[in-house]
Amino acid sequence: MTAIIIIAIAAIVVLWFIGVQRKLVSKEELCKNAMSQIGVQQSSRWDALTALAELTKSYNEHEYGTIRDVIAQRASITSGSNAKAADAQEDMMNSVLSRIVAVAEQYPELKASENYGKTMDSVNLYENQVRTSRMVYNDSVTSFNRIVRQFPDSIAASIFGFREKDYLQEVKSKAEMPSMKI
Repeated sequence: MTAIIIIAIAAIVVLWFIGVQRKLVSKEELCKNAMSQIGVQQSSRWDALTALAELTKSYNEHEYGTIRDVIAQRASITSGSNAKAADAQEDMMNSVLSRIVAVAEQYPELKASENYGKTMDSVNLYENQVRTSRMVYNDSVTSFNRIVRQFPDSIAASIFGFREKDYLQEVKSKAEMPSMKI
């Protein structure tokens, strides 16, 4: 009788560990998916910024060269990327965008260009999608971190090697960013 009780308790503990591990894997995959979505949106935004940089080329060659050099430093954000890498890419994009907007302010004919307007609309669309993807990522991290930190699930998380994930930080340069309205 005692053996049956011990086996039943052991089975319950094993099933609990399996359940927690499955829950952690599921939440971690949601975090990876959300980060991957950020990468997809940032890639599209980089493409739009590259098109805007090409538009500035005929107006200000020096500024175009500087923008092109910054764009060349871009890195792909994938499901395996961390929050710091995504934040660094966001900072770089904001730097490029503010430079492009500054050039457009100096050259009203560039700002009035139909291509400039359409491309800036695309940048704004992708920026909104990145913002939404960043919120989804942070929500996913909250859900994951809650499991990793709460007792008794924290015991299983520690045993299986799951660690808290970092949140994406608020983009500080957004407060200083010039208006992109045309």
